Amino acid sequence: MRNAVSLIALALAVSVTGCAATPPSAVRVHQAPVSAVSPSSSIVTEAGRAHPAAWPHAASPAAMSDAATEAFVTELMSRMTLEEKVGQTIQADIASITPEDLLTYPLGSILAGGNSSPGGDERASARKWVELAQAFRAAAARRAGAKIPLIYGIDAVHGHNNIVGATIFPHNSGLGAMRDPDVIRRIGEATALEVAVTGADWTFGPTLAVPQDDRWGRAYEGYAENPEVARSYAGPMTLGLQGELSADHPLASGHIAGSAKHFLADGGTTGGKDQGDFAGTERELIDVHLSGYPQAIDAGVLSIMASFSSWNGVKHSGNETILTDVLRGPLGFDGFVVSDWNAHGQLPGCSNESCALAFNAGIDMFMAPDSWKPLYENTLAQARSGEIPMARLDEAVRRILRVKVKTGLFQDARPVEGRLEELGSPAHRALAREAVRKSLVLLKNEGVLPIRSNARVLVAGTAADDIGQASGGWTLTWQGTGNSNADFPNGQSIWSGVEEAVRAGGGAATLSADGAYSQKPDVAIVVFGETPYAEFQGDVDTLDFLPSEPLETLRRLKAAGIPTVSVFLSGRPMWTNPEINASDAFVAAWLPGTEGGGVADVLIGDAAGKARHDFHGKLSFSWPRDARGEPLNVGQPGYDPQFAYGYGLSYARPGRVGTLSEESGVQGATGSIDRYFVDGRFVSPWGLALRDAGGERRLGMETSGASPRGGVAARPADGSTQESARSLIFAAGGGDALVSGGAVDLTRQSNGEMAISFRYRVDAAPQGPVRLTLGAGSVDVTRLLTARPVGEWATLKVRLSCLADHGADIAAVDQPWGLRTDAPFAVTVETIRLTPNEGDAVCPTGE
Repeated sequence: MRNAVSLIALALAVSVTGCAATPPSAVRVHQAPVSAVSPSSSIVTEAGRAHPAAWPHAASPAAMSDAATEAFVTELMSRMTLEEKVGQTIQADIASITPEDLLTYPLGSILAGGNSSPGGDERASARKWVELAQAFRAAAARRAGAKIPLIYGIDAVHGHNNIVGATIFPHNSGLGAMRDPDVIRRIGEATALEVAVTGADWTFGPTLAVPQDDRWGRAYEGYAENPEVARSYAGPMTLGLQGELSADHPLASGHIAGSAKHFLADGGTTGGKDQGDFAGTERELIDVHLSGYPQAIDAGVLSIMASFSSWNGVKHSGNETILTDVLRGPLGFDGFVVSDWNAHGQLPGCSNESCALAFNAGIDMFMAPDSWKPLYENTLAQARSGEIPMARLDEAVRRILRVKVKTGLFQDARPVEGRLEELGSPAHRALAREAVRKSLVLLKNEGVLPIRSNARVLVAGTAADDIGQASGGWTLTWQGTGNSNADFPNGQSIWSGVEEAVRAGGGAATLSADGAYSQKPDVAIVVFGETPYAEFQGDVDTLDFLPSEPLETLRRLKAAGIPTVSVFLSGRPMWTNPEINASDAFVAAWLPGTEGGGVADVLIGDAAGKARHDFHGKLSFSWPRDARGEPLNVGQPGYDPQFAYGYGLSYARPGRVGTLSEESGVQGATGSIDRYFVDGRFVSPWGLALRDAGGERRLGMETSGASPRGGVAARPADGSTQESARSLIFAAGGGDALVSGGAVDLTRQSNGEMAISFRYRVDAAPQGPVRLTLGAGSVDVTRLLTARPVGEWATLKVRLSCLADHGADIAAVDQPWGLRTDAPFAVTVETIRLTPNEGDAVCPTGE
């Protein structure tokens, strides 16, 4: 591969022959965007039409499109075939493409999605990640034609969170509480370096959402409910990731391209539903949800990701007035726009495999993780036919190549790649620890904090020694589930941080998940909160913190006269008034990541009880007065939260919190869309139904029972804990054992990323076929159920999309799980739920 400098020089020589050359730094080439969408093809209604004159102005730096870069791109494009140009606009996921595919398909980009990894191993070593990047780059270099490097993107959204051993910083909701742009810039620098050493070029960040409804499952990806925080962070984070753009050279070594996302109003959807609709005025769109995009553009962000969501019913990825008229007009953006994961397939008349509409509206690169091959073929055909105008294709390709030049991809040298000692380096861990300290928000302190380091400290709660729970979603896997402390070799749990600080001060710390103790402690720290989730899996109906065990532990300790300190882990504020009342101190720790020592730095003082570090954080999300979760953000009429935006006590600024109301405001139980049978209980609205030729019996609150003719019976059984499972016994003639309840729409979950999962133990081998059912759909699981010996536990995960392909009506699911057989069979099952497909879900054939 030739060096970019020589190619640029060649292109410049061609472009300025016979003319006086103008210094590149003094020239900015800015071409007007092509308006490729005709009125007949537009999906934009008047309610979803943006008016550029109303929008503020920004501009990509002149160095993004300097004369040398544009001349190089022009010369390169003159040698590209139509196939190569179309290839630049398609991005495939590493789980669905091989390096060898690039010898046939001239794609311009790959990504590693949340559940994608080298060889499907989510705990693959960093060296394997480097080798994967090198293999894809080598294949791209071997293909015939124009030598155009790939740009390789990854979701490094709170550090290089896909990689074992990387530094995991607090999620954005915690970082927003810091109000510290300098720390944000340094986090960007550290993240960029850790990404670069593993061979990737581009992160899908910063996220500039302004969450207005904390029930949204992506609320933790936003810095604050007020756009002021994102505006102050967008520029520093962009500069941290990329450094300053220069007309003379590409990004400095150790920097990577950024991508501001998700454009636009992803945090403003009605009801807090992921990929939903922002129903509001253009003024609200600008004043709130434009957020920090102008600042990111001014700082030189090289790409922007379009949102799945819509504005007044018009999907952004097909809205040319947003993507072209505004973004390329007053906002002056010269980089490229990438779509979100198969988002183009949601547009009217489109599918994952074909969508000229999105491209013509202003999407420059399709994120087509598993649909890339037919999408490439169809986009090529649309370019040939003129459905995608050639001027529009050239415009997109120019933008992509421009970014590749600025990122330095045409240069062979990668001086930091392979320097794996930078992953989780002491300097990066120290920075993450600083961020944890500064993000903690003290909601209540009745004199128990700081804790003397020579005290006898009890640390309770299952989350205390769980780095995975402290890190949340988007950690090693998409949902962040299933992680153990062993997966964070450079990390420290909150328990470990507290124990280290107390031991150093001459005290003693004891870990007890349930809060039991043999010697009465001086103080107890109880660590609890939300378990990991990402995207729509985190959408909730209310903000009520439901698990009862932490509250029971707090009340038991308080009754024993032990001062209690709650450390609450969550991606968002939640209604925790009962827990706050049962605590002498309550700390909102958000999702702090791998540096639990940062929590101990603030909670544990010296032997005299003097603080080593004070609380710094201020709420960037209002803390709710009740559990209903209806949006009520700072500045809105009727604003009356429990703790206001900007609230935060400290040792220097103490305050008193009286007894809080424990009336949640929620009437009745809420339903679960993804949890069916957990901890030995069926989760509302779900229950167990037993059906045979004589009819159906619903067990309701009963734990034992049989179908009308005895074809199938159920009884409680011990699984991972006492009576956490149900044994299902099928007699001759058999029947169905079904999870049954109100109908829910699982369309969004059926994209291949989610699966029906249950843990099982075969107690008596089936004497005939056994089918797993979901509504009217079913697949034969006989072979899978008998793959393990009788009496041995295993877990089965079947892709939801597989059941949809086999007859299930995913849009109206009232029976999300069932087993059916007409022959004798006995099995014990527990933990039936929807769960992420982490490369381990199957689509059984019965063969």
